[in-house]
Amino acid sequence: MAYIRTVRGDIDPRELGITYMHEHLYFLPPQPFASQDPDLRLDDPGAAIREVTWFKKAGGNAIVEMTTPELGRNALVLRRISETTGVHIIATTGYNKAKFSAPWVTNHSPESLAEDMIRDLLRGMDNTDVRAGVIKASSSLNEITSTESLVFTAAALAHRATGAPISTHTEAGTLALEQIERLTAQSVPPHRILIGHLDRKLEPDYLLAIARTGVYLGFDQIGKEKYASDNLRIEMIKMLIANGHVDQIMLSGDLARKSYWPSFGFGNGPGLTYILWRFVSRMIEEGIDRAIVHRLLVENPARFLAWVEK
Repeated sequence: MAYIRTVRGDIDPRELGITYMHEHLYFLPPQPFASQDPDLRLDDPGAAIREVTWFKKAGGNAIVEMTTPELGRNALVLRRISETTGVHIIATTGYNKAKFSAPWVTNHSPESLAEDMIRDLLRGMDNTDVRAGVIKASSSLNEITSTESLVFTAAALAHRATGAPISTHTEAGTLALEQIERLTAQSVPPHRILIGHLDRKLEPDYLLAIARTGVYLGFDQIGKEKYASDNLRIEMIKMLIANGHVDQIMLSGDLARKSYWPSFGFGNGPGLTYILWRFVSRMIEEGIDRAIVHRLLVENPARFLAWVEK
């Protein structure tokens, strides 16, 4: 029997609904990063509840929350947000890039890191009974550091023990193929891998090479036109669809800054409603069929996030 593990318990994949695949709702970078970039912080559960409520009103039903322990993951806050809004939240185990995680990972073995991940997935995170539903592994810009390599190995071990899917962070879209090689070499099937932030590197040949491996591709910087225009994102999504990869595309915004959330005050945006209220209509205007949009936002997430009873 297949199920998806959320912070309120396991659900049938058919209950998932419209899903954002890479977001942050409560996110507390440690020092010195918090002082260096105070905007890079989501520290108000009330604001998160407001933002997620608007997402729900826009038609959204589930969010994969990708915050890891070293960045202030708070299992009880995530469950409170989910219970208050009715939105399914899938929480994350694993680690972010070495910039944040190295102090947490150094001097640990892959086996001990995997034990922690397995505990989060099967028993509960942060000394609670709230369980994670996805594993995270990350790399730096054009480099997989020694500590990041430990996390990739641990993620593969935890996947093999549980069947949980693996969702990655790439820095500016780099090293996707290297991430895939590391995970598949350790017996992680491509269809259990989602490579993140690929719309930071919108190069057709690169995206097609990734797609041909069979992994999922995360277009999860939607609305961040400082990196690339949403028109170009749509062009690349259409290109992947035309080449037979519609069932591998995932969408999200990765809105991990206060300035991205209207809930933190006037002038902020684009907010969690942007994809559903603006980006979806632009995809349809550009010729992407509504049924295909449904596959990107509902069917692909449900298939990827589902665990199968081991």
